[in-house]
Amino acid sequence: MAVAREDLLTQEIELNMGPQHPSTHGVYRALLTLDGEKVVKVENIIGYLHRGIEKLAEDRTYTQVIPYTDRLDYLAGMLNNLGYVQTVEKLMGIEVPERAEYLRIIMAELSRIASHMLMVASMALDVSGWTAWFPPFRERERILDLFEMTCGSRLTVSYMRIGGVAADIPPGFLPALEAFLDDLPQLIAEMNGLITGNEIFKARCQGVGKIDLETALAYGISGPNLRACGLPFDLRKARPYGIYDRFEFDIPTLNNGDSYDRFVIRLLEMEQSARIIRQAMAGLPDGPVTAKVPRVIKPPKGEVYHQIEGAKGILGFYLVSDGGNKPYRLHIHSPSFVNLGALPRIAEGGNIQDFVVNIASIDIVLGEVDR
Repeated sequence: MAVAREDLLTQEIELNMGPQHPSTHGVYRALLTLDGEKVVKVENIIGYLHRGIEKLAEDRTYTQVIPYTDRLDYLAGMLNNLGYVQTVEKLMGIEVPERAEYLRIIMAELSRIASHMLMVASMALDVSGWTAWFPPFRERERILDLFEMTCGSRLTVSYMRIGGVAADIPPGFLPALEAFLDDLPQLIAEMNGLITGNEIFKARCQGVGKIDLETALAYGISGPNLRACGLPFDLRKARPYGIYDRFEFDIPTLNNGDSYDRFVIRLLEMEQSARIIRQAMAGLPDGPVTAKVPRVIKPPKGEVYHQIEGAKGILGFYLVSDGGNKPYRLHIHSPSFVNLGALPRIAEGGNIQDFVVNIASIDIVLGEVDR
C-alpha cells in the first residue's frame, strides 16, 4: 500500500475573505478553511452593516417606513416598496386604483431588470471580464433615468405609497420606456455574445457551485437561484398579488443548478419582465394614482404576512399592529439572507477561485442580509 510522503502533506489554513474584499458584494466576511486551494469549510460571518431597519420601524409611522425599505435590496428599491405597502394595504383592506396598479407593475419589473443587469455585470467583472462590465451598466442607467424622471431619485426611490404611488408618470416617460424595451433584445444578444458564449466564462462557471433541487429546497433557496435548479416556482404565477394574474409570461428554468445557469437565468428573466411591462403599457388606464386613505395611517389591531417575488427571491413582510400609527413589530423575510445560508454547501469542495464565482452567482445584497 502506498504511503503518503510526509513532505507532501499539506496543512489546513484559515483565510479571511472580506469584509472589505470587493468580490464579497458588500461588507460580508467568509472564514475559509483551505487545504491548498481546496475549500474545506466556509463560515458565513455577517452583521457588519447592522442596519436595524426592523427595530427602527417601531418608532416610525407607517408611511415613514417606506424609505427604509429602499435600503434593503437597494438595487431593486421599487420591489421593496411594493412588498411593504401591499402588506399595510392587506391589513387595512385598501383598494388601490387601477392606474396605480399598472404603474406599480411597470416600476417593479423595471426594478427587476435593473437588478439582474447589475448581477450580470458584476459576475462578469468577478471573473475578470472588464469589457462585459460596461454594456449592462450602460443600459441600467436608462432605467434609473426613468425612475428619476418619475420620482426624482434613481436608487432609493420611495415611490410607492400606501394606497397607490407618489406621483403619476411624466409625459416623456412612456416614449423613453418604449425605446428602452425596443433596445433590450439587442442588449441581451450583446451580453450573450460577450459573456454567455465566452469559453473562458463557461470554463469558470459551468459545473461550478452545483446544487441540486432537493438541497436547494431544504435550504429555502428561492427566486432565480431556485429556478436555475429546474423548479418553475414564481410567486407572480403561484400566488399572484396585485394584478399579476392579468399578464401572460413564462417562468424560465434551467436544470444544472450551477453558477453558469444562475447567470443565464437572469438574462431569460429580463425578457419575461419586458414582456410584462409591454402588456402593462398597453393596458394602462386613466384615473387617479392614489386611493383615498386617512391622513394618519392607523391599521386595525392584528397581524399580517405578505410576500412578493423580489429580484433575488421571496421577499416577505410580517407586520403586527396595535392600532396605533406605528408598527408594533415588523419582520422582513429577505431572500439574500436565506440564499447566503446555502453558500457553504455550494462552495465547499471547490477551489478558492470558484468561491468568488459562487458568491456572484447567488447575487446577494448585504443591505438585505443585515436588515
